[in-house]
Amino acid sequence: MPYAERRAQILEKATELFAEYGLTAQTRALAAECGISQRLLYRFFPTKEDLLREVYDTAILGPFQAVWFAELSDRSRPMHDRLNDFYNDYLDTVLGRQWLRLFLYSSLAEADMAPNYISSIITKLTETIVTETARERGITLGMEPEAIHEIGWTIHGALSHYGIRRHIYRASLITPQAQVVDMHVRAFLSGFDAMVTQFK
Repeated sequence: MPYAERRAQILEKATELFAEYGLTAQTRALAAECGISQRLLYRFFPTKEDLLREVYDTAILGPFQAVWFAELSDRSRPMHDRLNDFYNDYLDTVLGRQWLRLFLYSSLAEADMAPNYISSIITKLTETIVTETARERGITLGMEPEAIHEIGWTIHGALSHYGIRRHIYRASLITPQAQVVDMHVRAFLSGFDAMVTQFK
C-alpha cells in the first residue's frame, strides 16, 4: 500500500479505536486492526503522542469550517437566521457520535484535545455570537471577555448537550432538530439583554 494511503488508513482506524475505547487504547491493537506490525506503525507515527496530535487535527479540529465565522458575521442577515443555520450545520457536521466520544474521552483523560479546541475554536465562536448579537441590538458590551464567553456558552452549551443526548445518551428525541435549534436560538435572543445586564 502506498505511504499516503497507509498513513490515512492508520489515522482512520486510530480515530475509530480511540473513540470506542478511549485514549488509553493500545497501539498494538491499532497495528493489528490495520494489519501491520507495531514496528511499521511507528515508522508513520514515532510516538503515541504524535498519533494523538494528528487525530486531533483531522478528527476534532478538521470538521470545523472556517467559513462559519464569516457567515455568523454576515450583517445582511438577521442574527436569528445566522444562528439557526450555523447550529444546524454544526450539529450535522461536527457533533456526531464519533466526534463526541473522542472529545469526551480526551476530556476524561485530561489530554489537551478538549482544552485546545475550546481555546482555538469555541472562544472565538462565543465571542462572535455575542458581539454580533449585541451589535444587531445596538448594545455596547462593556464587560470582561470571560463574561462574553459565559453568555455565548448559554446557547452553545445547550445545543452541544442536545448532541450528547442524541448520540451518547441515545435518548429518543421526537422533536425535529431544526425545531430544537430554533427554540434555543429564540430563547438566547429573547434573554440576551437580561444576560448582558447581569455583567454591567
